[in-house]
Amino acid sequence: MSAMRYTYLGPEGTFTEAALRTLPEAATRELVPMVSVPAALDAVRAGEAAAALVPIENSVEGGVTATLDELASGEPLMIYREVLLPISFALLVRPGTKLSDVKTVTGHPVAQPQVRNWLRAHLPDAVWESAASNADGARLVQEGRFDAAFAGEFAAATYGLEALVTEIHDAQNAETRFVLVGRPARPAAPTGADKTSVVIWQRDDHPGALLELLQEFAVRGVNLMLLQSRPTGAGIGNYCFAIDAEGHISDRRVGEALMGLKRICPKVRFLGSYPRAGVSAPAQGGRTLRPGTSDAEFVDAAEWLARCQDGRA
Repeated sequence: MSAMRYTYLGPEGTFTEAALRTLPEAATRELVPMVSVPAALDAVRAGEAAAALVPIENSVEGGVTATLDELASGEPLMIYREVLLPISFALLVRPGTKLSDVKTVTGHPVAQPQVRNWLRAHLPDAVWESAASNADGARLVQEGRFDAAFAGEFAAATYGLEALVTEIHDAQNAETRFVLVGRPARPAAPTGADKTSVVIWQRDDHPGALLELLQEFAVRGVNLMLLQSRPTGAGIGNYCFAIDAEGHISDRRVGEALMGLKRICPKVRFLGSYPRAGVSAPAQGGRTLRPGTSDAEFVDAAEWLARCQDGRA
């Protein structure tokens, strides 16, 4: 049944699979690897899977463009939750391969910036060619098409390879954010530590156009956690913007910011409000909002306006 099936960026042995298996419900689901992010998401759109886990952001390289573009186009989908996974690479090789034997290497394009300095120091002459995923790179090494692949150490056993070098990363504490994506539904109740994701399109290109969009968040005290521009394909200078904002759509400040964007943008796509990974809701009184941005203050202002309109101010 599709309700019991989750897809993910495959093949087996990817960091995406490792992230998916951290979810408690993964133990009771059929986990199906797909050849690409679009394929994983299209299975959800077609009703062949209940949800898909895909990478969306890396702490070194930034947004994963394949995922951002897929969420911005096609039949709408919604983010249910996010997963953060620490990332460290191993250099996987066929048994018996020495470091001096490695002339060609492969891995996912997002992996290359995370191991660039290590490559320069240890394999300066090796030729890099990107693979569809890190695990797919391991598969290509198994088939003899490359000498080595950068992937998770856990992928070695799956593809009959050895980890020649482990704990490879140019940046300490590197991590990748993954999102569990399903068909649109009512957002989960707010937890007090939430994130809201949208994609917005500007009406036209003019001085201050981006500032006008960002002011809808700023004047309501909504903190932005991600802002990335993506070309719309309609010509140079035509962009949409993927935005992660702190808070939940049911928070008055967030809801009003989205309404403001809807008034001034030709298109706004709501991608979901969901719990932030690794963040707990603050204790009562432990979080201070900017003055004028709490739900109570928004309610008070609305009631004041109603009294003015009724002649009761």
